[in-house]
Amino acid sequence: MDAGRAVTGHSTRIAFNSARFLTSAARLDQCPEDTGREVAFAGRSNSGKSSAINAITRIGNLARTSKTPGRTQLINFFSLSTPGTRLVDLPGYGFARVSRNTQKQWEKHLGDYLAHRQSLVSMTLIMDLRHPLSEFDAMLIEWCEHHGLPMMLLLTKADKLKSNPARRQIESVRRDLEGIECIHHIQPFSALKGQGVEPARNHLSDWLLGVEPASD
Repeated sequence: MDAGRAVTGHSTRIAFNSARFLTSAARLDQCPEDTGREVAFAGRSNSGKSSAINAITRIGNLARTSKTPGRTQLINFFSLSTPGTRLVDLPGYGFARVSRNTQKQWEKHLGDYLAHRQSLVSMTLIMDLRHPLSEFDAMLIEWCEHHGLPMMLLLTKADKLKSNPARRQIESVRRDLEGIECIHHIQPFSALKGQGVEPARNHLSDWLLGVEPASD
């Protein structure tokens, strides 16, 4: 078997547990060479983004987690053993406890990355199932729709709600986003319980390997 891939079922998959920290960048010109394929993770501060990345890779401390919103202030790149593939952890947005000037700098560099990074093939948007579709979530979805960048939505902390409220919330999100073509998959997710991890890996693998995932 190729050391960079794992086979599950009928198709070849990325070995996400091969993820290793590559570099951090404060600006677009500090990013790694713009070749290959990478998928980016974005989300509001304290949405569970770092925990989701750690669950997907099965590496508990790959992306740092903190109860302090806004701890991730740089664009962090992680290489995978399949040549030319990367995961990207984008700075959290929202109520970060930093100055407004710093927040503006984050927004500028995030905008530069999204607009100019040629190797970016998809976006994974992390939203706390209890508090989905913030103003910035909506802006990012609109940007991806305008630019035709496919998205997967992970509705994290699904274990924090009981079954019926969780189902109603998921249905509400699906209704609100109906007809938005860039959204290929909406997945309830719990890093604690492992819910949604395998479907997320499957979609990420397809994008990283250049295979078009099936939409919901």
